[in-house]
Amino acid sequence: MKRAIPVLVLSVAGLIPVWRYAPSPDTGSSSSSATEAAAPASTPSASSSGGSTTTVVAGSTLDTEKGPVQVEVTFDGDRIASVRMLRQPNHPQTTAAVPQLIEETLQAQSADIDTVSGATITSDGYKESLQAAIDARG
Repeated sequence: MKRAIPVLVLSVAGLIPVWRYAPSPDTGSSSSSATEAAAPASTPSASSSGGSTTTVVAGSTLDTEKGPVQVEVTFDGDRIASVRMLRQPNHPQTTAAVPQLIEETLQAQSADIDTVSGATITSDGYKESLQAAIDARG
């Protein structure tokens, strides 16, 4: 009897995460295309400080098989100063791929970068959203 209560409490504690689990939303598409819908890129917002112009542009949101992908690009003059993921799939491959994609973007200063192996769908969505942000900036 002394062991029954801890076993019961631990069993319930182990089941709580199972009950709270929410699977990622299914796009419900059997399309082979990675992009299903692309929202237009946002208009650039600019600020000037000390002679250089900083512009922040959000790329279009792409609905991929793994989930939505959207980037935000900060330009310092004509250079890509930083890239931030606004929306990304909740996947281990995506989590590992995003830093590589951002690093390659900063080195290449364009959307002409390599796809990360194991995260092809996310990489393709990233590159499309990045290109949309670059195009929106003009």
